[in-house]
Amino acid sequence: MEPILTITEKAQLQIKALASLECDLEAKGLRISVTGGGCSGLSYKILFSEERVKDNILDFSGIKVLIDPKSVIYLKGIELDFKDGLNGKGFVFDNPNAKNTCGCGESFAV
Repeated sequence: MEPILTITEKAQLQIKALASLECDLEAKGLRISVTGGGCSGLSYKILFSEERVKDNILDFSGIKVLIDPKSVIYLKGIELDFKDGLNGKGFVFDNPNAKNTCGCGESFAV
């Protein structure tokens, strides 16, 4: 079975670095979700969180990724990357299912 999403090695390194400052990755996971809002209709949300009962749980080299059932359909097939070039720094979602995205890349429509 194909994973819901992929996370690049660069993003995984950044997640581990942030977790070392903010939380224990064994006690919490990285929650990736989609919420309503943003200029294109839906927005990505990333935070360290405790596991919930119905979460889909993925493992990326020791990073526990938590995805709620409602977000799965919007996250299927995306890649989470980390960019640190001249055009800005941060996590970037490459969503092949998005029909529209906003200029900042933080919201999308399907």
